[in-house]
Amino acid sequence: MKAFGGIVSAARLACVFAWTAGLITLALVFRLVTFSPRASLWLARRAWAPGVLWLCGAKLELEPLPPLDWSRPYVFVMNHQSGLDICCAFVAVPTGLRFVAKHTLAYVPFLGWFMWATGMVFIDRSNRFKAMASLKKAGERIRAGASILMYPEGTRSKDGTVLPFKKGPFLVALEAGVPVVPVAVEGSAQVLAATGLRIRPGTIRVKVGMPVASEGRGRVELLSEVRTAVLALNRELGGPGGGTQHVARERAEERGAD
Repeated sequence: MKAFGGIVSAARLACVFAWTAGLITLALVFRLVTFSPRASLWLARRAWAPGVLWLCGAKLELEPLPPLDWSRPYVFVMNHQSGLDICCAFVAVPTGLRFVAKHTLAYVPFLGWFMWATGMVFIDRSNRFKAMASLKKAGERIRAGASILMYPEGTRSKDGTVLPFKKGPFLVALEAGVPVVPVAVEGSAQVLAATGLRIRPGTIRVKVGMPVASEGRGRVELLSEVRTAVLALNRELGGPGGGTQHVARERAEERGAD
């Protein structure tokens, strides 16, 4: 039975790769024809992401959205459990999201090409000067009217708990003068774990919270308030929440990057 489950998982994974290659190729064509990322982002939100979740056997349950003005830009921050969280965010947030992602994704065929073409921001945390430049680029995207989604934990949680947050997303929000919107996900690691490629069908739940104003706040104050909101949202979804340490300890090479 275990062997059969592995075969089914491998088949699902192959379908996901094929679907991703096909849809991203189409999205890149849209980008070249329209000279704008808008159609490509729409395709990712309405076709690619739902298709990936369906192929994985993931049932996405979305809590009712808060009354946000979706015409204005925000910094969305979301806890991170699985590689499927990107698909969940695309489906849950009804706007053309740009993501801030680790720089190694830029070199992944198809996915990296799509991210480059649609104005995603890559960040190299091992180099504080490059990291600062990436955060400034994220701020420029926001000031141009785009909403940005960031994973402030900086990595996927291995046990589902919400980890302490890095300061970078909150620096971006403060410099751009936009609110921060907390988003919580629960269950994605049960479908696709933080490590490995084994797919197990299951239910993923996502909830978008109310925006937290950035005006007049310090980074740590804003970070703490937003993380508290993410913890509460995660627990409402049936998740474990997280510890009381809000701010992540910085490694020496990261100091100044966040």
